[in-house]
Amino acid sequence: EVQLVESGGGLVQAGGSLTLSCAEASGFTFHGHSIGWFRQAPGKERVRVSCISSDGGSMYYSDSVKGRFTISSDNAKKTLYLQMNSLKPEDTAVYYCAADPFSTECPDGPNVYWGQGTQVTVSS
Repeated sequence: EVQLVESGGGLVQAGGSLTLSCAEASGFTFHGHSIGWFRQAPGKERVRVSCISSDGGSMYYSDSVKGRFTISSDNAKKTLYLQMNSLKPEDTAVYYCAADPFSTECPDGPNVYWGQGTQVTVSS
């Protein structure tokens, strides 16, 4: 069973930085999977934030985080990261990592593995 565990969330002031990590606890590796970060703000749907394609050749960033967030992965450690800089109050959300064995660009569809989420709160 795939177990993705996020960490690194917390409370930060606007303009600050956080780094989220997503570790895999069951021997699974991200090799061959598209992987990414999603977030869900209170009262809103979960949305895509950033992804790495299954071949590692391309990355996606939503317009709202482009230039401020950086996604990376370390396959040797089976860990996915999201470096978040210049944080804004509108970045407040629960952040989820995801991995998909079938979608090549971003995790999408019914076969996605999800973490339990980590709360990020940005105060103004």
